Amino acid sequence: MKADLLALAAIALWGSLAPLGVQLAHVPPFLLTGLALLVGSHLALPLARFRLSRWKVPLPTLLVGIYGLFGFHFLLFMALRHAPAVEANLINYLWPLGMVVMAPLFLKEVSLRGRHVVAALTGFAGAAIAILGRQGPATSAEGFHAGYLLALASAFVWASYSLLTRRLPAFPTAAVGGFAAASGALSLACHAVLEPATALSTSDMVLIGVLGLGPLGGAFFLWDAAIKQGDTRRIGLLAFATPILSTVLLLVTTGQPLQWNVAVAAILVVGAAFWGSR
Repeated sequence: MKADLLALAAIALWGSLAPLGVQLAHVPPFLLTGLALLVGSHLALPLARFRLSRWKVPLPTLLVGIYGLFGFHFLLFMALRHAPAVEANLINYLWPLGMVVMAPLFLKEVSLRGRHVVAALTGFAGAAIAILGRQGPATSAEGFHAGYLLALASAFVWASYSLLTRRLPAFPTAAVGGFAAASGALSLACHAVLEPATALSTSDMVLIGVLGLGPLGGAFFLWDAAIKQGDTRRIGLLAFATPILSTVLLLVTTGQPLQWNVAVAAILVVGAAFWGSR
């Protein structure tokens, strides 16, 4: 139960990413991510009792952390550059399904039953309804785009990172601060190479600070703690709630009425999580 609550707290923070992203849409994504990750990394200080030595982990563990936090965002941003946003976002949300299906491949103590697969597919259907309903069919594009493969790769990276953290030698959740700091630095390097220089206003910096404390900071610490303590299959099913919550918060903050797709998506995701967790 504690792991589920931690996962739901992380999901709640990730749900706030869309409304914050709308207000920061003018900021280049690598710059935004890099600064937010560096802000978020400081949350590790109280966890480590303000001793940076407690961030230290073996090099393979650090590389896995960078693989997850930086690799996921890099591939997703590249996907959005080379494919329509709706489809790329939808493909990226295969990662909770990947967590459920791949769990036995990464964790010997975890088995997979038919209901887990059906529940995961149902949850993905709910996520798809939330995403497609929010964006609208007019933005959809036909044909294959190379960015789809990048979006699929980003989904695989986050799913496999989440599972790999259970196989690594034990490390404190505070070490996620080191993952975030290294990934933030790499994101800023990508900004310098791939994006134009951008001047930020005071309000931009405040919102980036909120982003770093929430969906691009605190959520990673909560997620790490949840994965270490809970059933990865159940947590994967719960994660399908992210695009639903994101849609609801976006509609509320922009003053738009709630749509039918939100209710249908919520029923599918809640049902999938309940059934798959039995």
